[in-house]
Amino acid sequence: MDSCDAAVSGVNPAGMCDAGVVPWVPELFTAPALQRLVDRRRRDDLVAVPYFDGLMAGEHDALVESFAGEPELHDPLRGRVKGVRAFEAFVAESSAWLGQHHARVEAVEHVILEQRGFEEVVLHLDGAGGPVDLPVAIVADRPSGGLIDELRIYCSTWALTGHHASRPALLQPDPEVHESDVVADYRRALATGDVDAVVAAFEPDGYTREPAGGEYVHDGPEGLRAFYEGLLANGGIPLETCAVVDDGRACALEFNVVRWGTPQAGVVICVRGPNGKLAAARVYDDVDHRLGPHG
Repeated sequence: MDSCDAAVSGVNPAGMCDAGVVPWVPELFTAPALQRLVDRRRRDDLVAVPYFDGLMAGEHDALVESFAGEPELHDPLRGRVKGVRAFEAFVAESSAWLGQHHARVEAVEHVILEQRGFEEVVLHLDGAGGPVDLPVAIVADRPSGGLIDELRIYCSTWALTGHHASRPALLQPDPEVHESDVVADYRRALATGDVDAVVAAFEPDGYTREPAGGEYVHDGPEGLRAFYEGLLANGGIPLETCAVVDDGRACALEFNVVRWGTPQAGVVICVRGPNGKLAAARVYDDVDHRLGPHG
């Protein structure tokens, strides 16, 4: 299922994805550019998602005009990008980099609500030392009639650079943000360092994935226990909750890790299973001390 199908069951008669389901507003792109995106999704096994489709479309004006005001995004490598000139330079540089690394984009999860939404993808890249699979999460604030106020991109830089980029907090903690049900149970168990409670929050076949992705997936009760016993060996990991996107099935919780001094930004995507437990918890941050040498 591609990123349009996930939310609106396909392409409308004009050949466009519904404007409410993507970061970039489709009506702002030229018809040939839209057709290329539709054609590529139909013939590729790895589905290109809207954020990266937009970056590689070569139509900077459409991206700029998708914002309610001046463009603003936060990128793990470039930091804060604000203003038309800086944003256009970022798009040009990002598009060139993706092309140089023969990027293919695999859609993972996609939720869009009235004012906020998120996407998850895995970027498959040709790296200097071989293939690189880079998990990426994109969170969009879009309360202005479907136009974007701000984009926040999350990933670990370890797979790209071999080291972590300590990333300061992007958002202030919000006491009005409250996770529901098992997501709240999971966060509380992490905060207290209660391994039993963390494992109990997952479905029997549930898994957690570290920010580095790839082989760093821990599943089933034994795999989860072994991972979290190591992670929580020196105590709990409190998270400041900052923002949430939750459609009842999948939840993106943006947070600050505060255990090691300066708050560091991240997001965890929690997907509920058939029994109301966690089928998956996929983490996107760049905290070195929390996850050790692999991200």
